[in-house]
Amino acid sequence: MKCSLVGAGSVAREYLAGIDDTSLSLDAVCDHDRDRAAAVAAAHDATAYGDVATLLNHESSPLIVNLTSHAAHASVTRAALDADRHVFSEKPLATDAAVAADLIALAERRGLGLACAPINHRCGAQQRAATMLADGRTGPVRMASAHAHVGRVTDWHDRPQSFFEVGPLYDGAVYPLSLLVAWFGPVERVRSADAAAPWPDRSEAVPQKPTHVEATLSFAAGPLVRLTASLYVPHRSREFYGLELHGDDGSVYLRDAGAFVDGDDHVTFGRVGRGYTAVPPQSPAADRGHIDGPARLAAAIREGRTPRESARRGAHVVAVCNAIEDVAEGAGADGAVIETCAEAVAGTAAKAVTGTPADRNETIEVDGGGTAAHRDNSAARRDDSAGGPDFEASTTRLPTPVAQPDRARTDAAIRLPPIGFGCSRYRDDEYVDRRESIATALDAGYRLLDSAELYGNEARIGDLLAAPGAPDRSSLHVTSKVWNTNHGHVAEACETTLDALGLDALDSYLLHWPEAWAYQGPLRNLADRPVEAQEEATFPRDTDGEIETAAVTLEETWRSLERLVDRGLTRTIGICNVSLEQLESVCSFARVPPAIVQIERHPHTPREDLVAFCHRRGIRVVAHSPLPASVLAEPVVEEIADERGLSPAQVVLAWNVGNGVVPIPSSTEPAHIVENAAAAAVRLSPAEYDRLDALAGDGSGDERDGDER
Repeated sequence: MKCSLVGAGSVAREYLAGIDDTSLSLDAVCDHDRDRAAAVAAAHDATAYGDVATLLNHESSPLIVNLTSHAAHASVTRAALDADRHVFSEKPLATDAAVAADLIALAERRGLGLACAPINHRCGAQQRAATMLADGRTGPVRMASAHAHVGRVTDWHDRPQSFFEVGPLYDGAVYPLSLLVAWFGPVERVRSADAAAPWPDRSEAVPQKPTHVEATLSFAAGPLVRLTASLYVPHRSREFYGLELHGDDGSVYLRDAGAFVDGDDHVTFGRVGRGYTAVPPQSPAADRGHIDGPARLAAAIREGRTPRESARRGAHVVAVCNAIEDVAEGAGADGAVIETCAEAVAGTAAKAVTGTPADRNETIEVDGGGTAAHRDNSAARRDDSAGGPDFEASTTRLPTPVAQPDRARTDAAIRLPPIGFGCSRYRDDEYVDRRESIATALDAGYRLLDSAELYGNEARIGDLLAAPGAPDRSSLHVTSKVWNTNHGHVAEACETTLDALGLDALDSYLLHWPEAWAYQGPLRNLADRPVEAQEEATFPRDTDGEIETAAVTLEETWRSLERLVDRGLTRTIGICNVSLEQLESVCSFARVPPAIVQIERHPHTPREDLVAFCHRRGIRVVAHSPLPASVLAEPVVEEIADERGLSPAQVVLAWNVGNGVVPIPSSTEPAHIVENAAAAAVRLSPAEYDRLDALAGDGSGDERDGDER
């Protein structure tokens, strides 16, 4: 679609940087500084104009991208709408709520699309934070603090006057406000606000508006928010556009509410009583650019739609900023209530987040994002029920791993996170307590827990899953495994595991090994027994000191697993540590086929024949022990790590992920737990895969003990 830019300042360069990667083409550029317009136009083979009216008269571009100064946005948008053009406007939509509402009404009457920046609610870190909230991690969100430190614009902008004319609210505060409105719906009340004008005495340029604003806002169905917006506080301060949300059970911190680019530490989570843990992305970063907003609007127009949802949200944010200014200037002694018509913030991601609204008396009302009027709202009440947000529009689920097309099938029967977390207690020839590391893994965003009755700590895992701040059960994939001594008592073993975990059903229940050993009774709470007793219960010996086997065939054990599926005690079943011949046998007689096969897999032991067999049949492959020390020490692994700025562990984990295999590292070190999770977003090149594939068969001395990352 052809488009024209109005405004050729510094932000225009940001928009045009990505235009070649979209379906948009630039027809014309307009700026009151004709030379500036000509410079931008020349770089894109477009026509330059010095005024909007002339552009609209001579160009037929159906889409106008409004990048003018803050105060000029509304008049340029109105002119474009009057000329029957769709408009994407930089923020703010206007600086007056009544004007913003009129623009939306004009677009509706003419059947035109009207969209408004920012698009931060669609960016990676912001969506991951939304997922954390929807995951139930925080519990009801009742408090939040938001910062918008625009900073000394004289230090970083060649034309700061536009910022000085509107102050920090309409340029900076719109980022956290737009995001919060997208998540929680409309702001209901400005409880308090204050404004001041600190500014260096040495500065010749002086802002016309207060340079520092603080306000407390109540959302109609969400948190109480403390907002700070400032032109005085430097934008390189510790809090730039930080947003921190606090719930009954935990807190989420978003480092930059306005960021287009994601990063491993951009979102952190801390459950009550624990420190913050980074939550890295679980898929390759889909970084946004400024041009994505206009491109999205153009795509909707081509489909015959004329979206105005972001404009409605932008109008509501303008109404909030207006109300903050009114309260800061003394209007409405008891604060300001902002009431928005149902359509004003349509399309918000969150339907309800609990919080108790404050008493409301004399108020300032904004109707539909429009004109302000006083009314008595003392009788109005809202019954907010306990619950959590429904982030239908913003929530992203962990994707099926992206594999090289010629390396792996990705049409497996069940969806799994790209990387899981192993819960085994065995380290350096001894058993260790894994409670802290498993809690850290949950906080870091791992959503596949690999457990087993052999590990003896399922009751402890159950305590973690039941604790405040734990993920919602529906977001987890919980796997357990029946030990060799229970092949003849599969139902008993599964029921014991479910009781320990505090679950009604497992997502996957696997045979730990194909071989059956002599029954030793239920393996409850092995971790609480002395080591000798644990070994005696799990590795039965005959009088000759050899493992005592049991006369239970693999098919008989599999039939027992199938009956668990019939009873609803597990969603899927599978098998571990299996040969290709054994797996083929299981598939030949299985009524319920295996959904998961878990094997040791890393570049030294790729098991390509078995993996290929599984992928052909839609069986997911999970790799235990994916990080032996011998692999991490391989020169080629270290070289790739250095070249890519990764750790050796991340390289090896990414090798499995890219092959459509889910590795389950089991680190006990917090830093390694986060680092390993971040490997889910790493994609290796074909040449790097080839270099790692060449290591196959070099691991005769693989050492799996130790940290295993």
